[in-house]
Amino acid sequence: MGSNVDSKPKLVSGTAGYVLQDVPHLSDYLPNLPTYTNPLQDNPAYSVVKQYFVHVDDSVPERITVNSDSPRGIHFRRAGPRQRVYFEADEVHAAIVTCGGLCPGLNTVIRELVCSLYHMYGVKKVLGINGGYKGFYARNTINLTPKNVNDIHKRGGTVLGTSRGGHVTSKIVDSIQDRGINQVYIIGGDGTQRGASAIFEEVRRRGLKVAVVGIPKTIDNDIPVIDKSFGFDTAVEEAQRAINAAHVEAGSVENGIGVVKLMGRYSGFIAMYATLASRDVDCCLIPESPFYLEGPGGLYDYIEKTLKENGHMVIVIAEGAGQELVSQSIQSMNKQDESGNKLLQDVGLWISQNIKDHFAKQKTLAITLKYIDPTYMIRAIPSNASDNVYCTLLAQSAVHGAMAGYTGYTSGLVHGRQTYIPFYRITERQNHVVITDRMWARLLSSTNQPSFLGSKSVDEEKKGEEPILDGNCSDETLVTKQINSIYHNAL
Repeated sequence: MGSNVDSKPKLVSGTAGYVLQDVPHLSDYLPNLPTYTNPLQDNPAYSVVKQYFVHVDDSVPERITVNSDSPRGIHFRRAGPRQRVYFEADEVHAAIVTCGGLCPGLNTVIRELVCSLYHMYGVKKVLGINGGYKGFYARNTINLTPKNVNDIHKRGGTVLGTSRGGHVTSKIVDSIQDRGINQVYIIGGDGTQRGASAIFEEVRRRGLKVAVVGIPKTIDNDIPVIDKSFGFDTAVEEAQRAINAAHVEAGSVENGIGVVKLMGRYSGFIAMYATLASRDVDCCLIPESPFYLEGPGGLYDYIEKTLKENGHMVIVIAEGAGQELVSQSIQSMNKQDESGNKLLQDVGLWISQNIKDHFAKQKTLAITLKYIDPTYMIRAIPSNASDNVYCTLLAQSAVHGAMAGYTGYTSGLVHGRQTYIPFYRITERQNHVVITDRMWARLLSSTNQPSFLGSKSVDEEKKGEEPILDGNCSDETLVTKQINSIYHNAL
C-alpha cells in the first residue's frame, strides 16, 4: 500500500566512509512484486557481451579526485540492465513527455526511448504526451512506434511539443491512473524534475505500480551532479558560427566591435566553453562573474585598450550576465515565466547601446558595433554526433532502470559512467561556473580580459565554495555529517 508521508532518502553506508545515495524502488512500497527474467539474455545483439548485466553492488563515486587518506564518500547506483525485471512486456504502457524550452537532442531521446522499449524489452504500447505536463490532463496523445520515430533525430525541436508550467500533480496522476500508464519518462530541466519528483511522491502515496523516470534537459548545463546535459556540446559548437561572424564583422572595419549574446540564464557554461573553443573572443561576461563599466579596470577601459592595440574586438555575453547593472538603469519588473524563471532584461541590446553611447560621448574612438543574438537558432537545431550518442545512452539507461523497478530518479552521466541519481540531488541547487576554479582561469588567460574582481570579491567567492573533504575526519563522523546534510536538503 502507499504512504501519505513523503519518501525519505535511501542511504546505504559502508566501510571507509562509503555512502550510497540510492534511488527508490517499486518494492519499497509494493512488497512481494513478481519478477521476471530479463529478455535481454535471449537477445542476439547482447549474447556476445560479457557481464552485460550490472552487478547489484555496482556504484559510481560522486568525487573522483581524492587523497591517499580520503574517505570513499558519496556514490550513486550504476545504470544498466538487471538480471531480473519487474515488468512483463505486455504489461508495460509507457508515456513520454517533454517540458520547458527547446534543446538539441530532444527528438533523439524520444526516439531512443521508444526503440529501446520496443527492441530490447518487446514493449509495444508507448504513448507520447503532447504539449508538456498539461498534455496529461488535456488528453493530447500520440502513439509512438519505431517506424514513426525513425527519422525524428534529424530534426530540431520536439515532435511531442512542449510548454512551460501546467503542472497540476493530482490531475497528472489521475490521468496516469486512468490511462493505465505504468512507466513515465519525463524530459526537462530542474523545474521539470521537481515536477517529476512530485508525481513520484503522489504515485507512491496512491500505491501505484508506476515507474517515474527523469531525463535531465537544460541547454545551459546548469543541472548539478551530472557531467553535462545533452544538447550542450551542440550549443557550444553552433555558437562558434555566431562568434566567427562577429569576428569577421569586427575585423572588417576600423575599431569594430562584435557582441554575441548566448544562452545562460544563471550559469555561464555555454559562453565560457564557446569562448575557449573560439580563441577569437576578447571578453566573456557571465552571470557568476560581476563586472563594472566605468573607471580604471572597467569594461569601457578594457574595450578602449583592446581597440587601440588590435583595432577590433569580440565580446561574448551570457543572457543572465550584468542583470544588476541593467536593473539599475531600467525599471526592472520582477516577473516570471510559467516555469518560475525570472524574466530577464535583454542584456545584449542593453550593453551594445551603452558601449555605443559611451564612445559617442567620449569622442575618443569612432566605433562600429554589430550585435548578434543566435539564441533561437541554436536551440532549434538537431543535436550533433556527440550529443546523439549521449542521448542514446541516457535513454537506454532510463529504460533499463524502469524495467528493473527503479523509480523516482534521474538518468545521468557522472564521471563518464551512466548512473541513477535521486531527484532531490538534481533539484537541490543549480550548477554554476566557479570563477575561482581553473577553468575560468584558463578563459581569463585565453582572452586576457580583466577578472573585474578585487581581492575582497575573490575571498567571498572562495568562502561560498564547497569545502574539500577533510581526510583526518573519522569515517563515522563523515557519514553522519553527510547523512544529516542529505536529509536536510531533501526535506
